[in-house]
Amino acid sequence: MGVICSEALDELEQKVWDGRRIGPAEARRLYDLPLEALGALADRRRQLAKADHYEGRGNEIATYSVDRNINYTNVCNVYCKFCAFYRVEGDADAYVISVAELDRKIEETIAHGGTQILLQGGHHPKLPLSWYLDLLNHIKSRFPQINIHGFSPSEFIHFRDLFKLPLDDIISQFVKAGLGSIPGGGGEILVDRVRRRVSPRKAMTDDWLEVMDVAHRLGLNSSATMMFGHVETIEDRIEHLDRVRVQQDKSGGFTAFIGWTFQADHTRLRAPMVGAHEYLRTQALSRVYLDNFDNVQSSWVTQGPEIGQIALKYGANDLGSIMLEENVVSKAGTIHHMSVADMRRLIAELGYEPHQRDNWYRLVD
Repeated sequence: MGVICSEALDELEQKVWDGRRIGPAEARRLYDLPLEALGALADRRRQLAKADHYEGRGNEIATYSVDRNINYTNVCNVYCKFCAFYRVEGDADAYVISVAELDRKIEETIAHGGTQILLQGGHHPKLPLSWYLDLLNHIKSRFPQINIHGFSPSEFIHFRDLFKLPLDDIISQFVKAGLGSIPGGGGEILVDRVRRRVSPRKAMTDDWLEVMDVAHRLGLNSSATMMFGHVETIEDRIEHLDRVRVQQDKSGGFTAFIGWTFQADHTRLRAPMVGAHEYLRTQALSRVYLDNFDNVQSSWVTQGPEIGQIALKYGANDLGSIMLEENVVSKAGTIHHMSVADMRRLIAELGYEPHQRDNWYRLVD
């Protein structure tokens, strides 16, 4: 990608180049730039965001993590149209994970150098609160070196409604039992009109943001996500970014932003999937708009390793996880695999130093 000379930039592009904040209308204008030009601005914002990180290392670095997605149940009663993973009670392949299976998966993760598990599940209508607390206590006592990155905001809203307890109380109990951080799953598009079309029984926008606000106040960090490329408009994507940016201004607890595209196979949501150019364009705009986020993660899981690599030149500074296990996206027909060697090669090919990191973007290698 060629470097854009600051003299050649118009007033808005110069504003981005200088690192100043833009608004929604300006973001909409930027979205229509040639892809290469928008990518260069996003790469500039990446450099500005990471300028004070890993100081004294010389070369620029890009990071990756080693973890595993563990879905503790696929039983779910919200029936999202974009999901091919969920099952209802009574389905032949419905399950709740056993302790023995959970331990085996975590042991394999540690053997591969993993530092974290991503623990998520469906909205099971019958598991009691004690089941979740016992699960967390077991993991933390047996595997104290593993960070439990678990339970998306929509799950916590489900717990709030099912157990009739305030969010502060529930999240505090989960932290005491061993929860270390919260993933941004279930973000989809943070515009209620869109959410009512694709997941009407799931947490709405203010609910999702409230969970993050409570978690951040209690000292937990979380990630923020966006699943795009289905029934939303470009303006909806920008509104999503704005809601997340406002929350970050308020509580400062988001460690990273991760965007990915809707995968349609085996789902009930009929919408045209977008391609790699649309993915790169939206990620680049996200980096520019989210000026209070240090980290943007590429999505090789949905885009494949090659586009995941290219995304490191479109605002991302992190290649994500090797994902020893992934069940949700793969159920929708998209299956890609990467090893640590693959990750390191893809990063090094771009001239960056590859480094493994933990959930808080601290280097662990």
